[in-house]
Amino acid sequence: MEFIYPQASLIAGVDEVGRGPLVGAVVTAAVILDPLQPIVGLADSKKLSEKRREALYLEITEKALCWSLGRAEPAEIDQLNILHATMLAMQRAVANLPISPEYVLIDGNRCPKLPMPAQAVIKGDGLVAEISAASIVAKVTRDREMAELDQLFPEYGFAKHKGYPTAFHLEKLVQLGATEHHRKSFAPVKRAIGLK
Repeated sequence: MEFIYPQASLIAGVDEVGRGPLVGAVVTAAVILDPLQPIVGLADSKKLSEKRREALYLEITEKALCWSLGRAEPAEIDQLNILHATMLAMQRAVANLPISPEYVLIDGNRCPKLPMPAQAVIKGDGLVAEISAASIVAKVTRDREMAELDQLFPEYGFAKHKGYPTAFHLEKLVQLGATEHHRKSFAPVKRAIGLK
């Protein structure tokens, strides 16, 4: 399936990483690619090896016209819910771009309110280069944050499961309780807090 691009020259792609984890921020990225510096091999970040993602991350951050990050912290996720927090993080990523895009393409089926035209693209991270680039930037950023969190709380194994509700993570939640970085509104975390 091929994506038909809108008639605009400055197009930003936006994607998020981290809606499902029990810990940490939801991280979004916005990327405007430079047509004069094409990047080969852009794809959905989930389908790339960690090594390939890291290499593409460097290339994207060097070659893109501009890129930015947006995030919503666990407290915001707990206050707003994950969907609204994700939309907020996407708005922040677009607002943080040093060059204002004419049009924004967003992975998924919903668009946040933005000051410019935007379109949601289902499976956009596999169809639209700008969204693929954003997915890679967001994923590498969040994975690095999980590695840092792992240094602070090695017993939880964050570097390995990235905060997702694996059997190991759930077991540690029950044993050790939640950290201040856990999302208190998520059911497994709520249960763990109730147990401690």
